Amino acid sequence: MKLWEKDKITMDEVMTFTVGNDPQFDKLLAPYDVVGSLAHAIMLIETGLISGNDGKLLIKELVDYYAVTKNADFTLNPEDEDIHSHLENYLIKKTGDAGKKIHTARSRNDQVMIAIQLMMKEEWRLIIEGVGILFNALTSQAEKYKSTLIPGYTHTQVAMPSSIGLWLGAYAESLINDMILSGAIIKMIDQNPLGSAAGYGSSFPIDREKTRELAGFSELLVSSVSVQLNRGKMEASMAFGLSSFASTMARLASDMILFTNQNFNFISFPDELTTGSSIMPHKKNPDVLELIRAHCNVVNQLPNQLINLTTNLNSGYHRDFQLSKELLFPGIDKIKQCLRMLTLMVSNMIPREGILDDEKYTYIFSVEEVNRKVMDGLSFRDAYREVVDEIERGTYKANRNTTYSHIGSIGNPGIEKIKNKMEKVKSSINIQSIDFVFNKMKDYLK
Repeated sequence: MKLWEKDKITMDEVMTFTVGNDPQFDKLLAPYDVVGSLAHAIMLIETGLISGNDGKLLIKELVDYYAVTKNADFTLNPEDEDIHSHLENYLIKKTGDAGKKIHTARSRNDQVMIAIQLMMKEEWRLIIEGVGILFNALTSQAEKYKSTLIPGYTHTQVAMPSSIGLWLGAYAESLINDMILSGAIIKMIDQNPLGSAAGYGSSFPIDREKTRELAGFSELLVSSVSVQLNRGKMEASMAFGLSSFASTMARLASDMILFTNQNFNFISFPDELTTGSSIMPHKKNPDVLELIRAHCNVVNQLPNQLINLTTNLNSGYHRDFQLSKELLFPGIDKIKQCLRMLTLMVSNMIPREGILDDEKYTYIFSVEEVNRKVMDGLSFRDAYREVVDEIERGTYKANRNTTYSHIGSIGNPGIEKIKNKMEKVKSSINIQSIDFVFNKMKDYLK
C-alpha cells in the first residue's frame, strides 16, 4: 500500500512513470532510512508522542532490520513505491498499530533527506579512505623514484627537467586541494534536516536537536523551508567534490597513458595490468587507465546535470528531486572504482632510468646553462641571449648536471611536507561511520 493512497487507485501508467528507477536506487538508501527512523523513533518516545512500549517495539524491529538492509540481496517488494513505504509497511506487519505511528511528525520529504545525507556522509568517508590509499601509493612511488629524471613539458613541448618524484608528488598534492574542497562540502551535508516535515515544520512538540544528536549530525539545518531549498543543492555540491577528484585522476591517467607510449617509454606496467589486441600480437594496451579517464570525464558532467535539474524550481518540494539519485549514486560508485584501480596502477608502475640521456633531450638543460652564466656574473637577459645564440649556431653543449635545491624542485620534491599537509587536512575532517551511529542508538533505551 502507498503511504499517500486514499479512495482512488492511481493508473498503472502513472505509477510506473512516477516511480521510475527509484526502487533500484532506494535499495542503497535502505540502511540509512533505518538509521534515520531510529533517531526519529527515539525522539518520539522522549517527547511523549508515542508510548515507551510502542517505541521499544519499533526500535527492536528497526535494529533487527538494519543488518537485513545491508545484505547484497536485499530487495524492495514490488508493491512498495519506495524504501519509505517499504519500511513503514514492514514495521506495521511486525508490530501492528505501533508501526502506524512511526510516521508521526515527519514527511517522506525530510525522511528521504536524512537518508540521503547520511548516505552522502558515509560515502564521503569511504571516498576519503580511498583517496588516502591512492595518496600513499603516489607518495611512496615518488619517494622511491625521486631521483629518476623525466622531461617536463609546456605546450606539450619538451621544456625543463622533471622527475618521477616531482610528477607524482604533484598529483598527491592536488589530491590535498580536492580534500580541502571535500571538507567544505561535508560541512554542508552534516546538518540535520529531520523535523522539517513537508518543508514547513510540524505542530507536534518535536525535538530536532535530539534527532541531530542521535543521527550524528554536527549542526541543525534550522529553517524548515531551507531544508527543501537545499535538496538538489547538496547533491550538486557533492558532485562538485567528486568532479574535483575526477579531474585529478583523469589527468594522471592521461599522463600515464602518454608516458607508456613507445615514443615516450618513460614508464611500463606488468603484463597482467594491460590488455592485448585481437590482431596485433605486440600490443600492451593501457585499457584500465583509458577507462579511468573516461569514467572520470563522465563524472565531471554531474555538477552541471544536477544544477540544471533544480535551477529554475521555486521553493518547496518538487518530484524533480527524485532524479538526483539516479544521477549522483552511480557517480559515487564510479569514483570509488576509479580510486581502487588507479591505486593499483600507480603501485605497480615501473619507471625507466636514464631517460634524459637521449640526444633528443639535449636542449632540456638550456635553462640550467642560462642560470650558470647568471651565477658567473652575467645579467639574466644577456645570459639568455648567449645561450640562444649558441643553440642557433650549433655550438651549444649540454651540461646534464642539475643543481636544483629549493623545495618543490627535482632536487627537493618535498614529499614529506606534502604528506604532512595531507595529515593536517585529514585531521580536520571527522565523519562518524553509519555503523557507529547505528550502534550508538541500538541500545539507547537500555
